[in-house]
Amino acid sequence: MKTIEDLVRENPVFDDVDDEVLQLISGCGQNVAFEAGDFLFREGETANRFFLLRGGTVALEIFVPGRGPMIFKTLQENEFAGTSWLIPPYRWKYDARATGRVHAIAFDAQCMRDKSEADNKVGYALMKKFVPVLIDRMQSAQVQMLDVFSRQDELVGQ
Repeated sequence: MKTIEDLVRENPVFDDVDDEVLQLISGCGQNVAFEAGDFLFREGETANRFFLLRGGTVALEIFVPGRGPMIFKTLQENEFAGTSWLIPPYRWKYDARATGRVHAIAFDAQCMRDKSEADNKVGYALMKKFVPVLIDRMQSAQVQMLDVFSRQDELVGQ
């Protein structure tokens, strides 16, 4: 049976991370699974974990008044679900819902923040992984919102 450290080491997301940092990161993780329709996290809740997907897909959703939940990004294997654990006040800004069976490594956010504070190498390695994710999520949400507003303009103009 593989350990969390084995799973983290084998994941291509961490290919360029040195062994010492991988060992520290792995100590904050645990194996989890979700069924279709389960929420990994909900908007407004405390962002106390984040997830590295090992299999399955996760829909990132925002609530649009008058339209309900809208998917702005679908995540797949080897992607991170959750970035709000990095930024105070550590609250989820959107929902993450499993679209089928999902296998993931759940990382304890406080554990990761503590290890990042204690060892700059850990913090730097995580920032290199998460800054591109943050930018991608922001751009995806922006495109979706432009689509929503353009549709509203079309309806108003009719």
